[in-house]
Amino acid sequence: MSLNRTAVSLLAVGTALAALTGVAALNAPGSEPASTERTSRLPVQRSTLVCPQPAASDLAETVYTAYSAPHPDVRPGDGKRSDTAGLLPAGHTLEGGGQGSEDKDGRPARKPDPVLPLKKPGTPVTHTTDKADAPALTGSAEGALAPGWTVQQSTTISAGPARGLLGLSCTVPDTEFWFSGVSTAKGRHDYIHLTNPDDAPATVDLQLYGKDGELRSESGTGLNIPPGATVPVLLATLTPEPVTNVTLHVAVRIGRVGAQVQALDEKLGSDWITPSHESNDRLVLPGIPADATAVRLVAFATGDRDVELDVRFAGPNSSISPAGNETLHVKSGMTAAVDLPDLTRGEAGSLVLTPSKDSPKGTVVAALRVLRGKGSEQETAFVPAVAPVVERTTAAGHQAKGGVLYLTAPGEAAKVKVTASAGSEGGRPASRELLLKPGTTTALDDLRPDGVKGTFAYTVERLSGGPVHVARMLETKESGAEDVPMFSIQVLPDDRSTVAVPGARQDLTVLDAG
Repeated sequence: MSLNRTAVSLLAVGTALAALTGVAALNAPGSEPASTERTSRLPVQRSTLVCPQPAASDLAETVYTAYSAPHPDVRPGDGKRSDTAGLLPAGHTLEGGGQGSEDKDGRPARKPDPVLPLKKPGTPVTHTTDKADAPALTGSAEGALAPGWTVQQSTTISAGPARGLLGLSCTVPDTEFWFSGVSTAKGRHDYIHLTNPDDAPATVDLQLYGKDGELRSESGTGLNIPPGATVPVLLATLTPEPVTNVTLHVAVRIGRVGAQVQALDEKLGSDWITPSHESNDRLVLPGIPADATAVRLVAFATGDRDVELDVRFAGPNSSISPAGNETLHVKSGMTAAVDLPDLTRGEAGSLVLTPSKDSPKGTVVAALRVLRGKGSEQETAFVPAVAPVVERTTAAGHQAKGGVLYLTAPGEAAKVKVTASAGSEGGRPASRELLLKPGTTTALDDLRPDGVKGTFAYTVERLSGGPVHVARMLETKESGAEDVPMFSIQVLPDDRSTVAVPGARQDLTVLDAG
């Protein structure tokens, strides 16, 4: 019996050590582990991203930018790892194989050349396509390129009913997503793009919620996403009648997927809607431009409790409550929406939602629809709630002209360091430290790399103080446009450069056979 006990104890030790060493190779930090002797953060060893299929338009041009910020604890080319990063059309892998991996005679088919094969941290690379049938992309980064690997996808549709700048950072595949602010209204064409990066099928359920509760539809249940495939679903086909303000829940029963909503409005332009952060505490929706002409807040209580939310606008100097909309009541399982006229009053800022003092806490998701311009010159962007930055966040794809970085400290003051990387075609990095006042939003639009050529990336590091939430706006002038440029607002969660690893200490008592 003593020998058996020893063997079982040794097996337990081996299992625990395997869990420890494997956790640093996760795709994202995720939630914090249980408290142990010590918890440290180590650089990730591998990152996986999914980029959806761009807009299928002959008038569309898509620019991809890949970037990995240098990490102080990782040295490129030290011989201990393979430093690689790249993307391939969905269905292929960087290691080979996938759909179409054999030709009709059973011989290995030629693997497509990787898109955005990043060579080293600190310098962006770009790729441009104008193909209307450009595919979804999946890929991974390893070694020194894995921590904070970021891929930006920006599509410009120059004319037509879906004109606009559609920007998003390619996302980590997951098993659950909440989207606020989607719509099945007339003139609105919203597609949920579901991409399976793995070599096994995924099964997905889509649930829609309007102001009166769930919009039941059998056609959104049990969707099969084949290995390496991407499936766009028009949300209007899932509701019997048009609904203006909708919340979408994507639940993956088997496998994992990347999920993004492409929102196309015949009159108000187009953009991507990315998932909302879910919280039972404070929600921050950063990056409302100073010249926003209309802002609509859409919120949904995901739990079984109604929630009363205090609404505050964090501007450049202080936080204020919008007149007439100081609070928002959100019923459980129902979508609430409210227009916030004259919210910015010419000052950029962020919306901060907190449970009211006497309201029970319940989980909520939320997003903003932001308009700039008037009449036929209006353009649309969406701002979902975003989690605070843990250590740093990265945004690629900035041009030498245009673009704003928004940094919000909703509670306590915070200190951050912002670095503009070298350009994809030349230039030297430039950095600046900023002190963010509590309850305010700082708009940064004048930090550029020295002698920049091509595109560059911003990296924001949280140095001290309270939580920091970050967003950025990209904009481009449409040919012939006289007023408002096309624009896209993207919230920036932590860039997944590190993962929390529980500490370990030697304990020989596990070898005691008793």
